[in-house]
Amino acid sequence: MRFQTQIDVDAAPDVVWRTLTDVESWPNWTASMTSVERLQQGEVGVGSSARVTQPKLKAAVYTVTDCEPGKSFTWEMRTTGVKVRAGHSLEALSEDRTRMVLIVEQTGSLSGLIEAIFGKRTRQYVSMEAEGLKNAAESLRAKPEEQ
Repeated sequence: MRFQTQIDVDAAPDVVWRTLTDVESWPNWTASMTSVERLQQGEVGVGSSARVTQPKLKAAVYTVTDCEPGKSFTWEMRTTGVKVRAGHSLEALSEDRTRMVLIVEQTGSLSGLIEAIFGKRTRQYVSMEAEGLKNAAESLRAKPEEQ
């Protein structure tokens, strides 16, 4: 299964990146996350990981496997019979406008079953995350003195 969504954000790429990589704040702006706990200090980068808990899903540890600071990061989790890759990338459209693309891919021997059971929820959650990040980043852009 592969699902991709994109959304344009009325905020500069650096504002969107800061919002995106503050993963522990995600539950504040999307109902698709119950909690996100960073397992290491420092910036989001290759090898960093977080425990992600989502409604109606088992908690999972995601580890960053690819990162281009300011532009993209991909993290993965593995469980019996399935690997989930979640990509997050930004494209500057102008000085104050950014396109964000979110991609979720599930592979492995049980990925078809997982898609049948959780596919609709996965697509809903990814769309909720895109909309939530847009709103969070745009609210920061609107109040630069509070950053």
